[in-house]
Amino acid sequence: MSRNIFPQDRLHPAIANEVGGRADYRSTVDDVIEAVKQHPVVVVGMRQNPEVKKALQLLDAHPVSYHYLEYGSYFSEWRRRLAIKMWLGWPTYPMVFIKGQFVGGFSDLAQLKNNNQLDTLLADDHKTSA
Repeated sequence: MSRNIFPQDRLHPAIANEVGGRADYRSTVDDVIEAVKQHPVVVVGMRQNPEVKKALQLLDAHPVSYHYLEYGSYFSEWRRRLAIKMWLGWPTYPMVFIKGQFVGGFSDLAQLKNNNQLDTLLADDHKTSA
């Protein structure tokens, strides 16, 4: 499903670079893209978020090796998190990627595990030894 995006030709030139074009926020998205390319499992989250903690605990208990990217807390770095949300089109944290595919947040990850689909998405070489 494609998202409806405001047309660039309808942006006033004085603010065009501010809308989705700021280099400091774009680098945050680039960091996530690069991590997803380099690691089989990536979790993007933030401090103090209980859903992020639950996702990490689920992966630790499975056990699954993962790369964790943390962007601030409820009190900091909201613009960087917003850039990621706008890029992905997903409104909440965590954001979980498996083998380059976005699978959702904690509840989606838990559903994959409960339906025995998490193992299907993961190759044996991505599991840690107990």
